[in-house]
Amino acid sequence: MSAPSAALSPVALRFLATPGRYAVIATLGADGTPHQVVVWYRLDDDGLLINSLVGRRWSRELLADPRIAFAVHESDATSHREDYVAVQAEVVVAATGPEALGDIEDLARRYGDDPTGFEGQARISFRLVPRAVSVHGTLE
Repeated sequence: MSAPSAALSPVALRFLATPGRYAVIATLGADGTPHQVVVWYRLDDDGLLINSLVGRRWSRELLADPRIAFAVHESDATSHREDYVAVQAEVVVAATGPEALGDIEDLARRYGDDPTGFEGQARISFRLVPRAVSVHGTLE
């Protein structure tokens, strides 16, 4: 049974909404081995969204086991500051087909990439349902 949903605090929302930040996600393989990748993400009125090429290892793992760890980090070497937001969540499939292709094109624009580079790809979007959220560093 799933744990109750956790809300993203205003502090976490502000941090995650800052443009140019990347997320590191961890998914679980069939044998329980964690697999980490860096991904683009979008924060919108419905929460956190990530998108993958259909068939990638991490998207296959999420379809088999929807548990995910998600973290966004920022550091400042001059002040030795380390801030991050960590989210333990489960995912639901948010979109496939043309809608998911639109999601990756929106993400590409957000991250300054050419959205036309994804034309014709089979994509899948996942919506994170947070179960635990924590903020660290000067965000606390």
